[in-house]
Amino acid sequence: MTHPVTHNDSARSGWGRRGRLALASALPVAALTTALVAPVSVRAADAPAGSGARAATQGGRADLPSEVLDLGNWKVTLPIGEEEKPTEIFQPELDGYSQDPYFTVTRSGKAVRFRAPVNGVTTSGSKNPRTELREMESDGADEIEWSSTSGKHTMTVREAFTHLPEDKPHVVGAQIHGGDDDVTALRLEGTKLYVTKGDTTHHHLITDDYQLGTVFTVRYVVAKGKVKVYFNGRLETTIAHSDPSNYFKTGAYAQAHCGNSSPCADDNYGEVEIRDVRVRHED
Repeated sequence: MTHPVTHNDSARSGWGRRGRLALASALPVAALTTALVAPVSVRAADAPAGSGARAATQGGRADLPSEVLDLGNWKVTLPIGEEEKPTEIFQPELDGYSQDPYFTVTRSGKAVRFRAPVNGVTTSGSKNPRTELREMESDGADEIEWSSTSGKHTMTVREAFTHLPEDKPHVVGAQIHGGDDDVTALRLEGTKLYVTKGDTTHHHLITDDYQLGTVFTVRYVVAKGKVKVYFNGRLETTIAHSDPSNYFKTGAYAQAHCGNSSPCADDNYGEVEIRDVRVRHED
């Protein structure tokens, strides 16, 4: 399952601390004029669907999340259900499942919406709601675990943050989880996009000027006790990590709840749109 990573270097160079001043000094006037008037980011509505989308490859509009994303090796956790017992959907049911507005195909038919309201049901180990995919074994029946010191493990996600909660506008869009806690996550706080490391939420700043709806590609590569995090094809940080029980997750994991975000209502939520997700494990 190889994945050709698509990225927009001109968009990235125009963000925050890597601003356009460097571009201006490096280009002649004619080229500079073209660069500054050209679009500098790909918007969510305009991005192509994932290459694994069945409906897209057949020329039709996707109606189910499984027609946009290959969900064969995943389960989804939703912010609905009983207290501390959120609903989980496994394969093979997941292939025919959607739940509006939390887990459904976007209006364009090119992405899957993951929405987590602050008043959503949470797991017993977290106060924060999520609509999130969790990696499973190849048949989708059992939860997978893999070692960060054995083999090579890669997840590539093409996604966009599209909505943030009020008061505490923080959302996680992808992560690696270890046996006891998250190892690293991609975390948006307002306009600041971070790579976390354990409990260090601000381990590495990718950009301080992320705009909602901007599509990007994040890739985790884990091998030989190291986690390498790439953003739009560029290595952002390397994290040392040794654990035999890791797994990938992606979706919308709101870092807000009714205790720190108001109103406590369905229309106060974090949201991510995912266009493609690929996982590969190599011995």
